[in-house]
Amino acid sequence: MAFSDADLGAIWLTLRLATVVTILLLLIGTPIAWWLARTKSWWKAPVGAVVALPLVLPPTVLGFYLLVTMGPNGPVGQLTQWLGLGLLPFTFWGLVVGSVFYSLPFVVQPVQNAFEAIGERPLEVAATLRAGPWDRFFSVAVPLARPGFVTAAILGFAHTVGEFGVVLMIGGNIPDKTRVVSVQIYDHVEALEYAQAHWLAGGMVVFSFAVLLALYVFNPGRPRA
Repeated sequence: MAFSDADLGAIWLTLRLATVVTILLLLIGTPIAWWLARTKSWWKAPVGAVVALPLVLPPTVLGFYLLVTMGPNGPVGQLTQWLGLGLLPFTFWGLVVGSVFYSLPFVVQPVQNAFEAIGERPLEVAATLRAGPWDRFFSVAVPLARPGFVTAAILGFAHTVGEFGVVLMIGGNIPDKTRVVSVQIYDHVEALEYAQAHWLAGGMVVFSFAVLLALYVFNPGRPRA
């Protein structure tokens, strides 16, 4: 039995979502990780706790509050309506917003650990050579932190692919629009279509193993969030 058109649509949507979210997470998470790695402010602990909150918070709780915030009566929902963008819930970009929040610690923490592992010495040497702050960041810190970026990209992508609770709360179950692989598997099980569910679930197992294998083979020593 091969994948149905609905299965292929869910797979394509999931890969598209994970790609967009991973790119956004690297752009958003890198400055946060740099600040957390370098700051001495007392805000470091509260900000770090907020970033790590999705690790312990039930996905449905996060999804519920994001749904309320982005809904017609929420502040974000009112802003997007005022801007003429409509509402984000039950759209692809609503899934993107929810996924960014839910996968944020899987990107920020590896990059933060990589920045902290660099230490002060390389940056001080670059400063003595008259390298400015931006030059030190892009020419010294980012190359030295490459293993952390690889880990963050792999974990962010994989975690987005495996989401269920958040995407179901925010996106619902709209074919070719918000129905991702995890929701498609749930639909198959609800309909007692176990053969189809096996195909998708087995694919997820193979994908998860491949992700972890790549993490250990290509980035040894930092296979953790």
